[in-house]
Amino acid sequence: MNKNCVLKIDNLSFGYNKNELLYDNFNLSLNKNEIVSIVGVSGSGKSTLFELITSNLTPIEGTIKVKKIAFIFQDPYSSFHPSYTIIEQINDVVENYAETELIDLLNKLDLKKSLILKKPHKLSGGQLQRCSILRAILMKADILLADEPTSALDNIVALETMKLLVGFIDKFGILLITHDSDLGLWCSNKIINIDI
Repeated sequence: MNKNCVLKIDNLSFGYNKNELLYDNFNLSLNKNEIVSIVGVSGSGKSTLFELITSNLTPIEGTIKVKKIAFIFQDPYSSFHPSYTIIEQINDVVENYAETELIDLLNKLDLKKSLILKKPHKLSGGQLQRCSILRAILMKADILLADEPTSALDNIVALETMKLLVGFIDKFGILLITHDSDLGLWCSNKIINIDI
């Protein structure tokens, strides 16, 4: 992989049943500053691809090379443990960051510092999704795996969240799973349609 490449998948084959492959000789590369969208209906194998990238599943054939990963999940409330504050959970996964960096990011994400001192149930879904973006950026991840990151949000909040996410594209590459082809067309450098 070259220095800008954050994910490279070569000749991937995988299926839960070897006679019915979800992926057959599948190839994908993602660079920093790029958004690639995986678009398809439920059950088409979009989330399975993330499981393969994170080594939770093993390919039948092919190779996957990936740099440091961070996630944004579909349900923002499942992204954080209910018993701990947002900042405690960020500090669990982020080794070190400057206070000035944190304040700068909070301002860019339109989050008050008081919000990250609260537990997740005190925040709205949109606020929690922005906290997920905050955590990913502070982790200094190379690739952001975003699994339907706006589907649990109303349309206005979803658009605002995606605009914020795209605004940080200089920091990582984004692999976006979505069933929303319009969203993919709006934000992506490349779209891969997956059909059953």
